[in-house]
Amino acid sequence: MAKRKPNGASSIYQSSDGWHGRVTVGVKGDGSPDRRHVRAQSEAEIIKKVRKLERDRESGSVVRAGEKWTVEQWLEHWLENIAGPFVRPNTLSGYRAAVRVHLVPGIGKHKLVTLRPEHLELMYVAMLKRKTPAGTLTKPATVHHAHRTLRAALNEAVKRGYLASNPALLARAPVGDDDEVVPYSVEEVQTILRAGLALRNGARWAVALALGLRQGEALALKWADVDFESGTLTVRRNRLRPRFEHGCGAASCGKAQAGYCPQRVQIRPDADETKSRAGKRLVGLPNSLVELLVLHRSAQDLERRRAAQLWQEDDWVFTDVLGRPVNPRTDWSNWKDLLSRAGVRDGRLHDARHTAATVLLLLGVPERAVMGVMGWSDSGMVSRYAHIVAPIRRDIADRVGGLIWDELPGRAKESGTK
Repeated sequence: MAKRKPNGASSIYQSSDGWHGRVTVGVKGDGSPDRRHVRAQSEAEIIKKVRKLERDRESGSVVRAGEKWTVEQWLEHWLENIAGPFVRPNTLSGYRAAVRVHLVPGIGKHKLVTLRPEHLELMYVAMLKRKTPAGTLTKPATVHHAHRTLRAALNEAVKRGYLASNPALLARAPVGDDDEVVPYSVEEVQTILRAGLALRNGARWAVALALGLRQGEALALKWADVDFESGTLTVRRNRLRPRFEHGCGAASCGKAQAGYCPQRVQIRPDADETKSRAGKRLVGLPNSLVELLVLHRSAQDLERRRAAQLWQEDDWVFTDVLGRPVNPRTDWSNWKDLLSRAGVRDGRLHDARHTAATVLLLLGVPERAVMGVMGWSDSGMVSRYAHIVAPIRRDIADRVGGLIWDELPGRAKESGTK
């Protein structure tokens, strides 16, 4: 057996079954040397493999030994132990949906170290062809969110030495198309408000259409956030989607989902602080909205007296009939019912926010001020509305021009000679 050592950390030798190489690339968790073995049929090939291990060692890109993660195992570990403790609940919910609905079924069985960009691209194409429970094709934005989630999880695997490089950085993913901005017209807003104000919690829709608050921001408002004297409102928290666990013990109630357990226990708080500095903001209230909120508080006081000891007092502005914060899913259903009742075209609840932003821009409110009201930190958000605002401004200018110039002496005569 021929044997030689190019340096103290590597060795190359020949035996009856070919050429072998061993390279010390670091130290294991127990303190022992982490020594890797490679094999080849020729001396030139084994030298090439040894040199590659040495280069990987020097660049810090050697995958840690002794870890045999599958993609599913790593994603679950990342969810619960790396991302979970440090991100906000709503962010974690989005990660969980991407991992468990899309990523694990698509690539979960692959070994982490053998994952390739092509595996991801095949999964993305399959996702785009898959139909949702509603019968529509999966949106590119959904695929893009799964891609971003995977990229973040694999970045951590690279940082911790379980993966040499991140295949998600090379894989091509569909770009999440920005949702089309479709604001409601003034006439549609008036129709929605007339129908909404006749309903319970009607001021909720005035807040959405006039101030552009996000759903979670509106549902997390407390009366302490409203200053009637100064006519202002402070946005400081976000409503969270409820999460429950069984309170009956070992799901003995027979309900598969903990949310339907008669003794369910809520394990997530009702609200959390806003996720960004831009999100926490002071917003001025139009006088009409102040009056609506005063009326809404009076109506809530009446409900409180009717509910008596059943009322759960926690200062929420918008509540159910027992004083509890409104569930986001219920709020969404109420919005859809309101549009149907008003006879207005169907739209997302987020379109109410788009409407408020468009109105502010049409009124000529400075860009920075609009960003402050809407809680945007990125000025690029304003540009999303430009293609809508510009034509409307042009139309208004043309109308004003026609009203003024057509009445000037000689204007009609000029028009008639053309």
